[in-house]
Amino acid sequence: MVMKISVKTLDNKAAGDVTVKDDVFGIEPRGDIMARVVNWQLAKRRAGTHRVKIRSEIARTGAKMGRQKGSGRARHGAASSNIFRGGGVSHGPVVRDHGFSLQKKVRQLGLKSALSSKARDGKLIIIDKLASDGKTATLKATLAKCGIENALIIGGAEIDALFSRAASNIPLLDVLPQQGINVYDILRRDTLVLTKDSVAHLEERLS
Repeated sequence: MVMKISVKTLDNKAAGDVTVKDDVFGIEPRGDIMARVVNWQLAKRRAGTHRVKIRSEIARTGAKMGRQKGSGRARHGAASSNIFRGGGVSHGPVVRDHGFSLQKKVRQLGLKSALSSKARDGKLIIIDKLASDGKTATLKATLAKCGIENALIIGGAEIDALFSRAASNIPLLDVLPQQGINVYDILRRDTLVLTKDSVAHLEERLS
């Protein structure tokens, strides 16, 4: 099955239609799958460099704190014990990788669900190409004609340098090449803007 979506120019003029596949842009979105993919993405981004010193790494005396008998207190040994101020930490965080594996089919279903969710909600805009004179003010005014404010824009294999430079100064606007599209960035922005080239790439990648 296929569906038609209107194509615009950046000046909000009609530029024909594009036919997209239902199995990529028209499935029933799975919120649980999208949540799994987002958790997988964010887990990979975590540095995992948090760390505390354990008892053996604390530079404190190991001498017995008092005589064995007669003080009326416990028979404590080294001051590096975790029960004393300045001592080591028990079961604290260590350097580790927070990432985990997620099946390719689940990742693909998550991306399809995110694309279909934007298409279903009318938040998907397809434009013919990305072009700019490199000036932020000009690009901002141009995008406003299409109602693009809080958006993720996906270009072709490479993003036009002038367009990328102009867009970098606009808040709430992200620009990625087609190979960088991901569920998290789609969901964190209100509108998804795809070029015709990126639509063809996604259909080839996900079909």
